[in-house]
Amino acid sequence: MSFLIHPSYFPNIATMAVINRHACTWEVCDYYQKQTYRNRCHIATDQGKHMLTIPIKHVGGAQGKQYYKEVRLENEYNWQRQHWRTLQTAYRTSPFFEYYEDDLAPLYNMPFEYLLDFTFKSIEIVCECLQLPMPEHKTTRYEAIPEQGKDFRGLVNAKKPITFDPPPYSQVFDDRHGFIPNLSILDLLFNEGTAALTYLEELPLSFLDG
Repeated sequence: MSFLIHPSYFPNIATMAVINRHACTWEVCDYYQKQTYRNRCHIATDQGKHMLTIPIKHVGGAQGKQYYKEVRLENEYNWQRQHWRTLQTAYRTSPFFEYYEDDLAPLYNMPFEYLLDFTFKSIEIVCECLQLPMPEHKTTRYEAIPEQGKDFRGLVNAKKPITFDPPPYSQVFDDRHGFIPNLSILDLLFNEGTAALTYLEELPLSFLDG
């Protein structure tokens, strides 16, 4: 049975564990919603948990809502360079940053117009690094209550944390801030490298039963 999920910016570890263990379908026909992981992710820096946010062009007035697939990036300032520099500063001393650096760097040098294209590219790169098949199926229409599959679109909601207690792994700044769970998959990748996929495979997914 397929799990219905949202594409998001370098998905968090819980979402990537679902992608690894279940057949998934991407929700691409919904309206864009603020304060979700569609355009943001969390990483660990020397200051603790830090959020990277992709700026978008908001639609106002009578239009109001806009479909996720129609959301354009706000490229008037170089946010891609800013995000890449932040990742370099946060993870350059991690065991595997240099190993994956060349795979990730092009994402921050390529021009993108739409948020959805950028997020899909981020997921594609991570799947390649993990040697994990990229889910290919996408929705063709929006269903408030899906007729088929299990609805886990709520995983993209940044304001509603899930009950998830993953085992700790070594993080760059855990001596200062302790273990920070369920960050972007990048945190796991940079710290665990080739062992990241095994970590995902062994994670308890009890939060799916909630």
